[in-house]
Amino acid sequence: MLRVSNLRKDFTAIRAVDGVSFDVQSGHILGLIGRNGAGKTTTIRCILNIFQPDLGEILYEGAPFTEAVRNQVGYLPEERGLYRKSKLIDTILYFARLRGMEAGLAKSEAMRWLKLFELTDYKDKRVEELSKGNQQKVQFITSIIHDPKLIVLDEPFSGLDPVNQILFKDIFLELKQRGKAIIFSTHQMDQAEKLSDEICLIDHGRVVLSGSVRDVKKRYGNNTVHLEYEGKGAFLKSLPGVKSAMMYENSAELQLSDGFSSQTLLPLIIQSLELRKFELREPSLQSIFIDVVGEKEAHA
Repeated sequence: MLRVSNLRKDFTAIRAVDGVSFDVQSGHILGLIGRNGAGKTTTIRCILNIFQPDLGEILYEGAPFTEAVRNQVGYLPEERGLYRKSKLIDTILYFARLRGMEAGLAKSEAMRWLKLFELTDYKDKRVEELSKGNQQKVQFITSIIHDPKLIVLDEPFSGLDPVNQILFKDIFLELKQRGKAIIFSTHQMDQAEKLSDEICLIDHGRVVLSGSVRDVKKRYGNNTVHLEYEGKGAFLKSLPGVKSAMMYENSAELQLSDGFSSQTLLPLIIQSLELRKFELREPSLQSIFIDVVGEKEAHA
């Protein structure tokens, strides 16, 4: 569906994108991941020809990406923008007509999506009267109402509450099942891990890790212990054999040194903590991310 090869973009003395390459196929979701400022948004804007890349090739279904295929793409930008004084239904229909949709089809699709997002009762309200989450739903509808083959979403979960995050996740999976190719950028590793078929991790404009989520996790081994416990677990990161630790309030993810057995660790832990879970499995995408880009940069 889409192939990006050796993409490069410079701004004065800054190389924002440096040799980025990836593919996304129909019926697949690609997570474009990285910390804030890593180059994700610039990469997306180059793909869509909002920014003219300085180098590289972008192929859509085997041919150069041109204005002629723009209506086959749905784009949700990072900076949301709606006409705040317009009614919901008028806003959606306006964007649908811009995409070349016939009036009758545009209205029926608008009403279908409004029902799906539980916004039917708001259709005649002004955009400015809606909550931020509901405005984001409307923005999303305007991005996909024309039934695009390729969907590009820049930080789609930003600002959404947990209920709406689940709703968006379900819509993503439905679109995937309908054969859409989806690219979404995020710095939320849990969302990327749950939704992506493949990931492309960008840091300082370069791809530093890519592949299927399954293969990436296998590449980083399965010597990781996931714990849930009662008590104070700060001491866990200093236990023998613990290479690195992701610590939370009452849980932890411990990456063990090569050759170190989790069973050696268990007696040391139960002396001080009441364990609810002790499980050996592959590392999370979050811990891999920290390992690859470094803890300080990951939180920059």
